[in-house]
Amino acid sequence: MSTLAETISASSMDPAKLLSEFENDCKDRHLTDETIGRYRSPLKLFFAFLQRRNQTILDVDKHVLKDFIHYRRQQQIDQKTLENNFTALSTFYEFLCFEGYANVNPVLPVRKRYLKRFKEEESGNSFDESKRKLASVEQMAMLIHSILSIRDQAVVLTLAKTGLRRSELVSIDIEDENGGTGDMDWIEQSITLKRKKFKKRSARSVFFDDETARVLKRWNAQRKKLHPKTAALFVNEYGERLQRNGVYNIVTKYAQAVGLHRPDSERIEDHFSSHNCRHWFTTWLRRTGMPREFIKALRGDKRRDAIDIYDHIDREELRKAYLAFIPQLGI
Repeated sequence: MSTLAETISASSMDPAKLLSEFENDCKDRHLTDETIGRYRSPLKLFFAFLQRRNQTILDVDKHVLKDFIHYRRQQQIDQKTLENNFTALSTFYEFLCFEGYANVNPVLPVRKRYLKRFKEEESGNSFDESKRKLASVEQMAMLIHSILSIRDQAVVLTLAKTGLRRSELVSIDIEDENGGTGDMDWIEQSITLKRKKFKKRSARSVFFDDETARVLKRWNAQRKKLHPKTAALFVNEYGERLQRNGVYNIVTKYAQAVGLHRPDSERIEDHFSSHNCRHWFTTWLRRTGMPREFIKALRGDKRRDAIDIYDHIDREELRKAYLAFIPQLGI
């Protein structure tokens, strides 16, 4: 197998130059600034790793990549972060191949052998318990009640009661670009996620219950007074759309205050972030007896995982099941 050293010319090997070209390519592919940022950080880390070893992009092969895996694991990063690092590396090398800088992507075989993520379906149970911390219903209620900021309470409660991902939560608009009703249906108590932004989601609608509706309406009334010109449901103190990092900071701040999150620990079970809210949503719906296919529909699993089961579930039946099984927190 030929290495990159055989295919990239010396004049084109500067990491900063290649990274700039890669970012422009990502923009041409209509990737979001957020996605590009998630690629940029691990790539810069990898380039620094090569520099410390007096190696260049020309030297990258499976041995270098295996050493990078060892290096990252010595830093005590979790498996998911390492997988995300290699997603960025693989995407970068795909770009190099496409542009003719390389004719082989050395990341693919290494990623397949050492970082293969087995699909939930292969384990026979999509909802197996994991090491991730699972809050009890009482602990989640304690967390929500501890939050005095109505915006922050609405953020955490909506995450827990809908199972939304951070990117989905921050995309919600109260009004559309034409001044219409936006993504919120206050009568049905549902949120419709944007089709173009979440194409891979099997179901774009999620429901919320009366507890969540009361908190969301209180926040929306305050948002209208403070930031009447913004369409986003969740905004920061400057009236700009809240970002994913902002959501993460909100959840971990209050989770740490009530003892659910220990940022100094290296154990994943000692951490509590926004994804733990999705884990809570999934697990407690299952434990309260909701049918498996209903949970998958509400989670909005990617189409290749959901087997399009949502197409065969009556929407009203799903809404009624959600209201019957979602845990109540006394809000």
